Amino acid sequence: QVQLVESGGGLVQAGGSLRLSCAASGRFPSISAMGWYRQAPGKQRELVARITSGERTNYADSVKDRFTISRDNAKNTVSLQMNSLKPEDTAVYYCTAYVLWRDYWGQGTQVTVSS
Repeated sequence: QVQLVESGGGLVQAGGSLRLSCAASGRFPSISAMGWYRQAPGKQRELVARITSGERTNYADSVKDRFTISRDNAKNTVSLQMNSLKPEDTAVYYCTAYVLWRDYWGQGTQVTVSS
């Protein structure tokens, strides 16, 4: 079982920055991939960024060049540095971890970007 706890959400003005962090705990051999999804009101959950244990990354087109994902394999943490935030980035952000062919999800953290 894997528990994920996110932190770092909040309210920021457009153009500002936030850093989200997520820590995984529990008993598991290793985490294949970690990532961030988001869900805005009335919209489907979407992938924001993902990083493998080998640190290969992929990003949604809407956040490329603004967001950076990183992870610490030794600490089982993943972070998302979000710069140049826009009102359309407002959403609940969820941390994910892929362990032994199963996705685990955090509770989510709210990010609100005011115009």
